[in-house]
Amino acid sequence: MSKKSRRVFSAPEKAKVALATLREAQTVNEIAAEREVNANS
Repeated sequence: MSKKSRRVFSAPEKAKVALATLREAQTVNEIAAEREVNANS
């Protein structure tokens, strides 16, 4: 069985997600779906 490799996110990408969350324009689930990430991460 091969292990699935983890995705790597750059600092600017992480900052964009964090700022979008803080703005509260969208829910965490909406942001996660838009950026194709898990909301629990």
